[in-house]
Amino acid sequence: MKCKSAFIFISLFCLFIKPLSAENIKLTPQDNLQQQLDKAVDGDVVLLAPGLYLGNFIIDHAITLSAQQDDLGKVIIDAQGDGHALLLKNSNITIKNLTIVNWGSNLTEQHSAIYSEKKSSHIVIENNKLKGDGFGIWLQKSEHIKVLNNTVEGNLSLRSADRGNGIQLSIVKHAEVRGNEIFNTRDGLYIISSQENILENNTLHDLRYGIHYMYSYDNSVINNFAYNTRAGYALMSSRRLIISGNTTIDSEDYGFLFNYITQSTISNNVVKRVWTKPENKVLGRDGKGLFVYNSGYNTLRNNLVEGAEIGIHLTAGSENIKIYGNSFINNPTQVKYVSNKKQEWSMEGKGNYWSNYLGWDMNNDNIGDVMFEPNDGIDKLVWQYPEMKMLMDSPAIIILRWVQRQFPVLKPPGVKDSFPLMSSPHHQNTDESISKVQKINAEALKTDTADNQSADLQHAEH
Repeated sequence: MKCKSAFIFISLFCLFIKPLSAENIKLTPQDNLQQQLDKAVDGDVVLLAPGLYLGNFIIDHAITLSAQQDDLGKVIIDAQGDGHALLLKNSNITIKNLTIVNWGSNLTEQHSAIYSEKKSSHIVIENNKLKGDGFGIWLQKSEHIKVLNNTVEGNLSLRSADRGNGIQLSIVKHAEVRGNEIFNTRDGLYIISSQENILENNTLHDLRYGIHYMYSYDNSVINNFAYNTRAGYALMSSRRLIISGNTTIDSEDYGFLFNYITQSTISNNVVKRVWTKPENKVLGRDGKGLFVYNSGYNTLRNNLVEGAEIGIHLTAGSENIKIYGNSFINNPTQVKYVSNKKQEWSMEGKGNYWSNYLGWDMNNDNIGDVMFEPNDGIDKLVWQYPEMKMLMDSPAIIILRWVQRQFPVLKPPGVKDSFPLMSSPHHQNTDESISKVQKINAEALKTDTADNQSADLQHAEH
């Protein structure tokens, strides 16, 4: 009897203390959005009807703020040129299907379309369109977050240094950043002091750096696509990275820049056309497909570098690197190696493909019978004294090269590929990448033309 009474008492107690149940709250631009956000309870879904919502909004509760999928592009939050458009102050928040514009431009204050600085988890930011001056999405001190299928556009009228980054993650773990498009910001994806994250299938263009990594470990950068950048991927002071399946086309300074990267695997990436513009040319500024600076204990395999001023440049103690299975095609300088140690660029009888290799393959095993050495002592002299370039075809230089070939003991330390490949497997990959750029540019031109025609029509009607 006592047990039955206790059960009834507990049931009644739970009934009276039961929290308010979550609900769908539908709002229009005529409603006070901030007031409704303050009144919401954890689990609520706040649905915004089409229209313009002016102001800077704070989300204190674990809710979803969203528009209907059919209303994509019709629900606009305008921060009126100041501060954060949305400030997140809790975990378990979802922001979805919104268009956010005109937030602040103060980079010191970290003005962002969507901003979170408190320790939080399970933030989802999905399918939003952002356009403004400052940072697009800034998340820090967070875990288990998803940033999916958003578009972030910066302000092209500002200098690159005065724009925010598209998506910035700081002190973040277990983040998924997938399917986003970022352009006209400073950097596309900027990751600092963050671990165990994955960046996958993002499109990044018309930026300083497509992806910029600093002080981050155990991250994966997979199948991203960058074009029209100064550097497609700038990876610095990080270790245990997996960099695979990425493409960069039409970078000005670097396809991939590796600065103090260790214990990482760089594989199956495509680098195409890295060339410094004539108006930006200064001594020592050349387009580098792969630039490896002070980075060791890494593996570079099965990558393609084509049409870069310098295919791969290693310097400043970049040693203990496994380099094999790569293709270096039509790069005027295939390798620039600045070091006093020898390096063998092959692994288990497999080297790299070099488009300027002049050896032969008598047994048809796709391995050259003569080793490939991309540089000699003359190259090193030219690197030290660039003014020597005017003497490259002189009889003195020709004699010096002949002496080096006859007396190998006089050769300085350099790169040697003992098993050069006779053919490259990478042409299909680069053709597909070029087609993708051409298709994107054609679609952009079509959209611009349609927008201009619509504007002309509206002007004529008025």
